[in-house]
Amino acid sequence: MGFFTKIKKLWGGETDEVQASARAATAQDTPQTGLEQPPDAATHAPQLDPLWKAGLESSLRGSRARISEWLGQLLSGLEAADEALWARLRFLFATLGAPEAEAETFVSEFKAWLAAMGMTKVEDFRSELRYRLILALDLEQEEEERGNVFQKLTRGLAKTRERLSAGLGALFGRTGELDAAFWDELEELFIMADVGAEATRKLLDNLRSRARSMGVTEAARFREVLSAELEELFPLPKKPKVTAPPEVVMMIGVNGVGKTTTIAKLAYRARLQGRKVLIAAGDTFRAAAIDQLKIWAGRVGAGIFAKAEGADPAAVAFEAVDHALKEGYDLVLLDTAGRLHTKVNLMEELRKIKRVLDKKHSGAPHKSVLVIDATTGQNALSQTKLFNEAVGVDEIVLTKLDGTAKGGVMVGVAISHKLPISFVGLGEKMEDLRPFVGEDFAKALLGQ
Repeated sequence: MGFFTKIKKLWGGETDEVQASARAATAQDTPQTGLEQPPDAATHAPQLDPLWKAGLESSLRGSRARISEWLGQLLSGLEAADEALWARLRFLFATLGAPEAEAETFVSEFKAWLAAMGMTKVEDFRSELRYRLILALDLEQEEEERGNVFQKLTRGLAKTRERLSAGLGALFGRTGELDAAFWDELEELFIMADVGAEATRKLLDNLRSRARSMGVTEAARFREVLSAELEELFPLPKKPKVTAPPEVVMMIGVNGVGKTTTIAKLAYRARLQGRKVLIAAGDTFRAAAIDQLKIWAGRVGAGIFAKAEGADPAAVAFEAVDHALKEGYDLVLLDTAGRLHTKVNLMEELRKIKRVLDKKHSGAPHKSVLVIDATTGQNALSQTKLFNEAVGVDEIVLTKLDGTAKGGVMVGVAISHKLPISFVGLGEKMEDLRPFVGEDFAKALLGQ
């Protein structure tokens, strides 16, 4: 069970109930706030300013979550992490109705992180605290946070959008109909944007069909056709069937795509959501892979299972799951070798790992996640095809989506392989691995 499971009801359709409770409590002229009553302030020094408490409570009773507003109130007047911050966090969580044990876990783990990073000043840890609150309170899809992620996504697609914008602008600015010349130019634009030749042909067929169904025959109206197609293009990740913990996720991909860092970021997200995570170092052929994962596991607060370099990867996977079962882990993230994808023996090795995992823990791996690099364009499409044919891919994580990325590869993956993109890497920080939203991608790509 993750942190603060009761909280989302405040903004998920039950807000009227919460506000009614608040009015009733006020009418009774008691110290209650209308939200859940926090513990006695005397329990946690220092005493909190009644005006500050009233301001935060008022904000929390709003019709939607406002993470920046709450963070501003939490940190107002503070210069460093001290007892005043811990008291305010405890009050926030208690007011929201979070279980006290989970709230204390949040506070203690954040304290430990600050100590490990050597940070004390508010300006140094503001971003980290914001990210932790967003995950703990399950606010990533709230309007404000989606807007922040959208801005990063827009910057990440800058190069691809630049390639497309001039050409698309010229096409959409035409006064004529959707003739052969229009479709030829559109095909060239998609190929230049790294969508891929095969995917481009499929996309054009889809667009022709959609244009007919929408009754669009003129170039000037084609933008709405393209926008609608892109928004509906990306399938949603399926929730894996896990009959009993732990959930086992096999991470695959060639060397250099950012797989190790992605594993760390996924582990970090899961830890902040209250899960007990084990990282298994199954890439036993690369000299630094095991050491890197040990370092990352320590940083993100995850467990680590590793054997000596050169050990049988399938044995590592088997023993890691056995360890996870005995120690009560919720999630196992299994790293695997990433030698060149053209080597057949790598695929044979991955198939062996899958067989071994299923024998140890029925249904495992519950999903296989392929990590691809957005800057490699067509090579990423080739990797997706080979890994999917060899061992099956359930989800894609696209890394390095910065201003130099070839964002068209996302369209190519979705059309050619019908695989969901679950996360995109928008930067180097832990908080820069974010859920992928197809609608936002379409808007960012087309500059809407």
